[in-house]
Amino acid sequence: MLQSVLSAALGVQSGKNRSRDFSRGKPSHFIILGVLFTAVFVLVIFGIVKLVLHLAGV
Repeated sequence: MLQSVLSAALGVQSGKNRSRDFSRGKPSHFIILGVLFTAVFVLVIFGIVKLVLHLAGV
């Protein structure tokens, strides 16, 4: 399930896997994982920006 969410986020999900997910996966699981992935992604980007600004002396 996590692999499907990561693949979809990067836009590299194959048609076969997408069909499998739609037939067997529950939408709520994909929504929850998608929201969690997005939150973690935003926090990581925020942390990297803060680190770079700190190292640059800004």
